[in-house]
Amino acid sequence: MVHSCPGKWAQWISLAEFWYNSTFHSAHGLTPFQALYGHQPRHFDITINDVSSASDLKQWLPDRHTMLEHIQGNLSRAQHRMKSQADKNRMERVFEVGDWVYVKLQPHIQQSVQRRSNNKLSYKYFGPYLVLQRMGAVAYKLQLPASSQIHPVIHVSQLKKALPPNTPIATNDELHVLHSFQALPFEQVLDSRLQLVGNHVIKMDLV
Repeated sequence: MVHSCPGKWAQWISLAEFWYNSTFHSAHGLTPFQALYGHQPRHFDITINDVSSASDLKQWLPDRHTMLEHIQGNLSRAQHRMKSQADKNRMERVFEVGDWVYVKLQPHIQQSVQRRSNNKLSYKYFGPYLVLQRMGAVAYKLQLPASSQIHPVIHVSQLKKALPPNTPIATNDELHVLHSFQALPFEQVLDSRLQLVGNHVIKMDLV
């Protein structure tokens, strides 16, 4: 209505409010008007003479209590459903003081942590940085660069485990053992299977 008649939006606010308050909400199983007053609102085509008289207070209070319990039960189920959907892609991450982590930063705050010539192609995670202190259950204080202009306390959802700097990924001895295993001839094929990789079928052997 506002789009078709921009000059009359102020006159139609009450209609929008009535529509919202009389619309069924799946979260609490009632309309907002009914949840607040205990009965459905009176519509426009009903005159004041058609409205029934108010019920007795002794009858209204138990009905009101029952309605509140019904609303609370529906809200609890809705919260549980929303929490289950939100927790599907969440991971439990716990860090200790002295651990090293990567920090996920948005493009508009990356420049103060680390300069990039092209923000569009820059990394999502920066670091690694040292964990100095645990702040509550879901936040950690990090040792950021002195030039950083962001707060050092960061939520755990923006952190990822990292190896300490200058940590060798593999020693020469480990690489030598790996090459020796690759050079060993197999003795016996224990099992075989066909696996579809793209548009090709590849035979894989367990040796």
